[in-house]
Amino acid sequence: MDIIVLLKQVPSTESMIEIADDGVSIKPDNIKWVINPYDEFAVEEALRIREAQGGSVTIVSAGKEKATEAIRTALAMGADKGILINDPALDNCDGLGTAKVLANAVKDLSYDLILAGQRAVDDDNYLVGAAVADKLGLPLISMVFQEEIQDGRITCHKTVDGGSVVVAAELPVLLTTQKGLNEPRYASLPGIMKAKKKPLDTKSLADLGMDAAEVGDPKTKVVALRTPPERTAGQMIDGESAAEKAAALVKALHEEAKVI
Repeated sequence: MDIIVLLKQVPSTESMIEIADDGVSIKPDNIKWVINPYDEFAVEEALRIREAQGGSVTIVSAGKEKATEAIRTALAMGADKGILINDPALDNCDGLGTAKVLANAVKDLSYDLILAGQRAVDDDNYLVGAAVADKLGLPLISMVFQEEIQDGRITCHKTVDGGSVVVAAELPVLLTTQKGLNEPRYASLPGIMKAKKKPLDTKSLADLGMDAAEVGDPKTKVVALRTPPERTAGQMIDGESAAEKAAALVKALHEEAKVI
């Protein structure tokens, strides 16, 4: 079972994000960069499938040189090899452009299954996995929280609005991963040491037979970033008894907040 995992490096949700002076990007200083959490579910599920059925797990990412850190983390978890597409043209790439690059990177690789996180926590556009499936002509099963593979066929439980459904398809297929699918493992010290010797290839757009014009005209652009408005301070309701506090609360809601 040859499995490809599409991976993105994103700022940790614990990092303090600051908007850069250009107003459309963030300051990269003092940010902790990690594997996109939903992609981490994909890595873990790929490893579990390989452990059960044999084969290989290849990590593919598009980004800056720093993204090798996220790939190495996935290799330390147990993946077999990694590929990074690093090209200056990707700096202004949107989700569709990224999907085109990733599809070109994997189209000639051997795979039975492609996994990706259902979204990235930095842009939340839910787009790349679906667009890669479309460009490769693969069935897409999204928002998967349980899967089973048997006799060349995958059966998945996936989240839908208001509940879940069970979907099956013949391999190869691309699925996107959701919370509840698994609990990602930590990279062990021996795994970290082994990861340093595992193959990690860096490719440019030219290596993929592409040029900047194919990704340099994004369909969507960031026009502005803004921090959320500051919340007003809360108000404590005083009173000697519960009845007094309730009366004071009702009065404040009526006279000050004007919601009742």
